Amino acid sequence: MFKQTLGALCATLLFSAAADAGPLPAPVSDVDFHSFPKELVLLGRDLFFDPVLSGNKNIACATCHHPTLGTSDATSLSLGEGGIGLGLVRHVDPRNIPKDRIPRNAPALFNLGAKEFTVMFHDGRTARDRHAMFGIAMPDGRTLERPLPSVLAAQNILPMLSPAEMAGDPGENEVADAVAAERILGPDGAWDILARRVDAIPEYRTRFAALGTEGIHITDIGTALSAFIGTEFRTTDSPFDRYLHGGDTMAEEQLEGMDLFYGKARCSTCHSGPFQTDHDFYAIGLPQFGPGKSEYVDHGRGMVTGLAEDMYRFRTPSLRNVTQSAPYGHNGAYADLEDMVRHHLDAVKGLATYDRSKALLSNDLEKMDWEALDDFDEVMRIAEAIEIVDVSLEQTEIDRIMDFLGALSDESAGKRGLGLPVSVPSGLAMDMLRAPS
Repeated sequence: MFKQTLGALCATLLFSAAADAGPLPAPVSDVDFHSFPKELVLLGRDLFFDPVLSGNKNIACATCHHPTLGTSDATSLSLGEGGIGLGLVRHVDPRNIPKDRIPRNAPALFNLGAKEFTVMFHDGRTARDRHAMFGIAMPDGRTLERPLPSVLAAQNILPMLSPAEMAGDPGENEVADAVAAERILGPDGAWDILARRVDAIPEYRTRFAALGTEGIHITDIGTALSAFIGTEFRTTDSPFDRYLHGGDTMAEEQLEGMDLFYGKARCSTCHSGPFQTDHDFYAIGLPQFGPGKSEYVDHGRGMVTGLAEDMYRFRTPSLRNVTQSAPYGHNGAYADLEDMVRHHLDAVKGLATYDRSKALLSNDLEKMDWEALDDFDEVMRIAEAIEIVDVSLEQTEIDRIMDFLGALSDESAGKRGLGLPVSVPSGLAMDMLRAPS
């Protein structure tokens, strides 16, 4: 009955016809990226791997965005606070069982240093906005106190406030207590507590001072993190990049896939531009599971704007190094990239026939929350919101698109640049930040 009803819906939904695919993007150059002094990049690298920025001093940015795991964590839904280990071996700490689960997939960090990335998070709740304080829109109660060089720098300071990600639960530490009391800004706010914690470490204080910063502020930390992320995870030497620069570096199968991507398959309708994203939001009918952002439901962009037309819309991700950043979707619904591609070809079918084993769930919380998928009315609402056009492709054509997606990967990613530090200035243990063997 369920699949029959969805099938009928599929036949009657009115999908808006998109414009014809445009030309290939221009090649990327240095001018497209923010640049930073090497000393600031090095400082950001140490902060990125330092657990000092978490409430309980047990989680770093790298825990969920590790270079050896495609700058993500190789799981559908991350386990932040209360977890031990990395990636698929990360599990609950029996001495610190988390109260909440992170409701969304940890996105990859590739090329976020490019100037065109002005929208962050799956729902775009941090974005360039000339009407907002210092030109960057932030969630309620988290208004910027000082200017920042980019939206990425603003995004970096928000996970530190999330109890499930980095802050911890009230009663565990002073950062978590401040967050629970919605004491975020100003003296003794959560951000101030973290900044003073970093400032109390002589090496950090000295290195920031050498860059002209006396009295470390949370925005200084966000800026340093953005310098490292934007520099270290730039991936612009893929076969596709070299092709755009006039090189003969793509195989025939990849070229055929490129023609389909920018033509018949309509991928570039949303995955346009030099990084294969238009930075916009679409409802593509991904099956939902996990705790959601509101009970077991995740309305995506609609939770930010409050607009009915934005319900179930999520930001178009970049496809650079996409073969390295599984699983896919705002909640990591698909561990296999081809499965994600197939979902785009017939989103209603993908939703109706979703196999729950397609997700990558790595840890030992009591149970995975499947309530959204078991709620018929909720699934129908997701299906009714779908706004992408069905596309019919043969298996050989899908194979060629997969070949092209492989050509978007810079194989040197994670193998050059600064890499992992041997230790961090706080002196905190980094064992949990090493990739499993």
